Amino acid sequence: HVQLVESGGGSMQAGGSLRLSCTVSGSTRNCMGWFRQAPGKEREGVAAIGTGTELAFYTDSVKGRFTISRDNPKNMVYLQMSSLKPEDTAMYYCAAGVSCGGRSSWPASYRYSFWGKGTQVTVS
Repeated sequence: HVQLVESGGGSMQAGGSLRLSCTVSGSTRNCMGWFRQAPGKEREGVAAIGTGTELAFYTDSVKGRFTISRDNPKNMVYLQMSSLKPEDTAMYYCAAGVSCGGRSSWPASYRYSFWGKGTQVTVS
Protein backbone atom coordinates (compact mmCIF):
# COMPACT_ATOMS: atom_id res chain seq x y z
CA HIS A 1 0.00 0.00 0.00
CA VAL A 2 1.22 3.50 -0.83
CA GLN A 3 0.42 6.69 1.00
CA LEU A 4 1.09 10.11 -0.45
CA VAL A 5 1.14 13.36 1.48
CA GLU A 6 1.54 16.70 -0.26
CA SER A 7 2.95 19.84 1.31
CA GLY A 8 4.30 23.22 0.31
CA GLY A 9 1.20 24.87 -1.04
CA GLY A 10 0.21 28.39 -0.17
CA SER A 11 -0.62 31.82 -1.49
CA MET A 12 1.75 33.58 -3.81
CA GLN A 13 1.77 36.64 -6.00
CA ALA A 14 2.05 36.20 -9.73
CA GLY A 15 5.63 35.75 -10.82
CA GLY A 16 6.65 34.05 -7.61
CA SER A 17 7.83 30.52 -6.93
CA LEU A 18 6.73 27.60 -4.80
CA ARG A 19 8.00 24.10 -4.31
CA LEU A 20 5.53 21.34 -3.64
CA SER A 21 6.67 18.17 -1.93
CA CYS A 22 5.14 14.73 -1.91
CA THR A 23 6.15 12.31 0.82
CA VAL A 24 5.78 8.70 -0.28
CA SER A 25 5.34 5.93 2.25
CA GLY A 26 4.99 2.25 1.53
CA SER A 27 6.31 0.68 -1.62
CA THR A 28 7.53 2.98 -4.36
CA ARG A 29 6.00 3.21 -7.80
CA ASN A 30 7.78 3.76 -11.07
CA CYS A 31 5.67 6.70 -12.13
CA MET A 32 4.99 9.73 -9.97
CA GLY A 33 2.77 12.54 -11.14
CA TRP A 34 1.36 15.88 -10.14
CA PHE A 35 -2.20 16.78 -11.04
CA ARG A 36 -4.27 19.85 -10.32
CA GLN A 37 -7.91 20.78 -10.21
CA ALA A 38 -9.25 24.30 -10.21
CA PRO A 39 -12.81 25.10 -9.08
CA GLY A 40 -15.28 24.23 -11.81
CA LYS A 41 -12.65 22.57 -13.96
CA GLU A 42 -11.60 19.00 -14.62
CA ARG A 43 -8.51 17.57 -13.03
CA GLU A 44 -5.51 17.82 -15.32
CA GLY A 45 -2.09 16.31 -15.37
CA VAL A 46 0.65 18.81 -14.65
CA ALA A 47 3.80 16.70 -14.77
CA ALA A 48 5.01 13.15 -14.35
CA ILE A 49 8.34 11.47 -13.89
CA GLY A 50 9.44 7.89 -14.36
CA THR A 51 11.97 5.89 -12.44
CA GLY A 52 14.80 7.44 -14.38
CA THR A 53 14.87 11.10 -13.44
CA GLU A 54 15.46 12.08 -17.03
CA LEU A 55 12.09 10.76 -18.14
CA ALA A 56 9.70 13.60 -17.35
CA PHE A 57 6.53 14.88 -18.97
CA TYR A 58 4.77 18.24 -18.67
CA THR A 59 1.54 19.74 -19.80
CA ASP A 60 2.13 22.53 -22.29
CA SER A 61 0.97 25.32 -20.01
CA VAL A 62 3.74 24.68 -17.46
CA LYS A 63 6.66 23.80 -19.70
CA GLY A 64 9.64 25.97 -18.93
CA ARG A 65 8.11 27.09 -15.62
CA PHE A 66 7.64 23.90 -13.61
CA THR A 67 10.13 21.14 -12.90
CA ILE A 68 9.30 17.74 -11.48
CA SER A 69 11.95 15.76 -9.68
CA ARG A 70 12.23 12.80 -7.37
CA ASP A 71 14.61 11.70 -4.66
CA ASN A 72 14.22 7.94 -4.55
CA PRO A 73 16.35 7.27 -1.44
CA LYS A 74 14.24 9.79 0.47
CA ASN A 75 10.95 8.70 -1.11
CA MET A 76 10.18 12.26 -2.10
CA VAL A 77 8.77 13.86 -5.23
CA TYR A 78 8.91 17.59 -5.87
CA LEU A 79 7.28 20.09 -8.14
CA GLN A 80 9.26 23.31 -8.43
CA MET A 81 6.97 26.01 -9.74
CA SER A 82 8.23 29.37 -10.93
CA SER A 83 6.80 32.34 -12.82
CA LEU A 84 3.47 31.47 -11.27
CA LYS A 85 0.32 32.76 -12.91
CA PRO A 86 -3.19 33.22 -11.54
CA GLU A 87 -4.33 30.38 -13.80
CA ASP A 88 -2.04 28.05 -11.83
CA THR A 89 -4.41 28.41 -8.88
CA ALA A 90 -5.71 24.97 -8.02
CA MET A 91 -5.57 22.06 -5.62
CA TYR A 92 -2.46 20.08 -6.47
CA TYR A 93 -2.37 16.31 -6.04
CA CYS A 94 0.47 13.85 -5.99
CA ALA A 95 -0.19 10.49 -7.64
CA ALA A 96 1.66 7.20 -8.06
CA GLY A 97 1.37 4.52 -10.68
CA VAL A 98 3.16 1.61 -12.26
CA SER A 99 3.96 3.28 -15.56
CA CYS A 100 3.73 6.78 -16.95
CA GLY A 101 3.17 5.48 -20.45
CA GLY A 102 4.26 7.89 -23.14
CA ARG A 103 3.96 11.49 -24.17
CA SER A 104 0.25 11.21 -24.91
CA SER A 105 -0.83 8.83 -22.17
CA TRP A 106 0.90 10.00 -19.01
CA PRO A 107 -1.91 12.39 -17.94
CA ALA A 108 -4.53 9.63 -17.91
CA SER A 109 -5.84 9.25 -14.37
CA TYR A 110 -6.29 5.49 -14.71
CA ARG A 111 -2.50 5.11 -14.75
CA TYR A 112 -2.29 6.25 -11.14
CA SER A 113 -3.51 3.93 -8.41
CA PHE A 114 -2.65 6.06 -5.42
CA TRP A 115 -3.48 9.69 -4.72
CA GLY A 116 -2.75 12.21 -2.01
CA LYS A 117 -5.32 14.54 -0.50
CA GLY A 118 -3.89 17.62 -2.13
CA THR A 119 -2.34 20.96 -1.26
CA GLN A 120 -3.83 24.28 -2.29
CA VAL A 121 -1.92 26.75 -4.43
CA THR A 122 -3.36 30.22 -4.85
CA VAL A 123 -1.77 32.78 -7.14
CA SER A 124 -3.03 36.34 -7.22
